Amino acid sequence: MADKPSIVLVHGFWGGAAHWGKVIVELHGRGFGSLHAVENPLTSLADDAERTRAMVRQIDGPVLLVGHSYGGAVITEAGDLPNVTGLVYVAAFAPDAGESPGQLSQERPPAAFENIAPDSDGYLWIKQEKFHESFAQDLTADEALVMAVTQKAPLGSTFGDPVTAPAWRAKPTWYQVSTADRMIHPDNERHMAQRMAPRRTIELDASHASLASRPGPVCDLIETAAREADGA
Repeated sequence: MADKPSIVLVHGFWGGAAHWGKVIVELHGRGFGSLHAVENPLTSLADDAERTRAMVRQIDGPVLLVGHSYGGAVITEAGDLPNVTGLVYVAAFAPDAGESPGQLSQERPPAAFENIAPDSDGYLWIKQEKFHESFAQDLTADEALVMAVTQKAPLGSTFGDPVTAPAWRAKPTWYQVSTADRMIHPDNERHMAQRMAPRRTIELDASHASLASRPGPVCDLIETAAREADGA
């Protein structure tokens, strides 16, 4: 492979850029020198996609976008920039045109759907006492506690924001399914992956937080995508 592409990591609901911590350390150790993690406001798909585009525009050369959870919807919407060479989905939403994460979740409700609660300002939270079992059951209790307390709640309306022109229809893709996911139904992940016809799909026995519980295999997929996108 020629020079490695820049990697832009895009987080999802109930977390921030730091959710990628273990992946960042692993990729850096594998020689990826240009690593970036978007901090999305989680106020609307348009806002989050524009924040991601703004970061990509600052980068010279090829960019591989990697999205976790709702971050998959963001890279689907924002991945149309010409220097984006591929899209990697990590237990993530990959909506088609006119679809929203909320619509997809209603079609196949995840196991922990009832553990999400709105506050009086319209933001959606995972109940702290339910976070470990809902989002990250394969992490330690301490790791899950930190995630629960520092969770970044999305504005509830963001769930209903539809994708306009899905970048996965034009760009090569790779997908990781979490078979023990309780935040996105695993069959929903399989469905979204199948219709994208990705270059590669892997299944991990992991929670929704596979980026933290299984960073090695997730980085294997990212490294594969970086290599294959370079030759696309």
